Amino acid sequence: MSQQRRVLLESMETLSYMPGFGNDFETESLPGALPQGMNSPQKCNYGLYAEQLSGSPFTAPRAENERSWLYRMRPSVRHATKFDRMDMPYWRSAPTREDAELPIQQLRWDPIPFPAEDTDFLTGMRTITTCGDTDGQAGIASHVYLANRSMDTDYFTNADGEMLILPQEGALEIFTEMGRMHIGPGDLAVVPRGMMFKVALLDGPARGYVCENYGGTLTLPDRGPIGANCLANPRDFKTPVADYEDREGISGRIILKWGGRFHQAAIDHSPLDVVAWHGNYVPYAYDLRTYSPVGAILFDHPDPSIFTVLTAPSETPGTANVDFILFPDRWLVAENTFRPPWYHRNIMSEFMGLIFGVYDAKPEGFKPGGMSLHNCMLPHGPDRDAFEGASNTELKPEKLENTMAFMFETRFPQHVTHYAAHIEQRQDNYADCWEGLERKFDGTPGIK
Repeated sequence: MSQQRRVLLESMETLSYMPGFGNDFETESLPGALPQGMNSPQKCNYGLYAEQLSGSPFTAPRAENERSWLYRMRPSVRHATKFDRMDMPYWRSAPTREDAELPIQQLRWDPIPFPAEDTDFLTGMRTITTCGDTDGQAGIASHVYLANRSMDTDYFTNADGEMLILPQEGALEIFTEMGRMHIGPGDLAVVPRGMMFKVALLDGPARGYVCENYGGTLTLPDRGPIGANCLANPRDFKTPVADYEDREGISGRIILKWGGRFHQAAIDHSPLDVVAWHGNYVPYAYDLRTYSPVGAILFDHPDPSIFTVLTAPSETPGTANVDFILFPDRWLVAENTFRPPWYHRNIMSEFMGLIFGVYDAKPEGFKPGGMSLHNCMLPHGPDRDAFEGASNTELKPEKLENTMAFMFETRFPQHVTHYAAHIEQRQDNYADCWEGLERKFDGTPGIK
């Protein structure tokens, strides 16, 4: 176990979580702070205010209705009411005219280094791709964050979408209105749309990936004929218990993202002042090592959808606004089968990252912290070395170990930002990895 992982696990032991996905939770950090038998008493204990946070329309079907009741020191309307526009130059929400400069092509990037200037989780956000529309609540943005300092008196709330956070280097404390989560490389956390939070660094500089989901809430995919078990199991998702920050007399800010633009307001106290809460609109963390992959046990490689951890549905049944797909440690055992992912073209657009290890279809050139983009209907697949190795190796049980890659796969074409198109980490020669795939056909029968 790495020292980084050991530090994270030790810190996580100091936090409490509630297991389950989609549950209706209740928690209080002071005895009697949570009303019983009702949501909005005439007077709440401890002089708290009752406030509802709704993640769905009021009339959504019961199974899709998301809301939580918060019992806090001040109502959130008291936190900030006068906002001024502000600029986040590297954080984008929708494609612009300048983003169209790069010709359509398969793309790959080396890891983006940490900047020399101080950056936190917000100011270090670098948007790589965008698609869809925040106002229409459809599409996503794919980001990399580069942080070398913690957020202290700045607090963030994103009205445009929920945020799936994937550390690649360095551990984070995500302190939300509803409690704290600790995550590191190999974990994920999801912060719901509209929830206030801040991010602290636990063990030095941090880099990772973010999927900003403008569409329907991420949920577990249906297992279909797989049945009741495997993939991501609900009990492995962890929601924090109530934990509040009682700070007065600070020179702080609330930073709001709304409609693709950023706004700020001064605040002299912490807005993370929720003493108790109950409901099902919640943040959560998940250890990706608990994902139980399912694969072929006789022949052929299954579709990558078999590795879906979370999915955000669209209005078209069976078509996701975004799927979060994981390629973890696993056994390869199929007979007479080309075992890496096959060559294909896909209506879904695939943004891929590597958290650690080696990705079996791209053993060279795809580095931890790097990224690739294979857009709608652009062909892609194993590079030449992976093809030759998979075509000629002795087929016996083989275990892929110490590897973790992922995809943000969306129904929308992903547009590369001006920033991502022009950084030096973009590999100009990425397509060369397929250059050596020469013609083998000679018109005679038999396998070549």
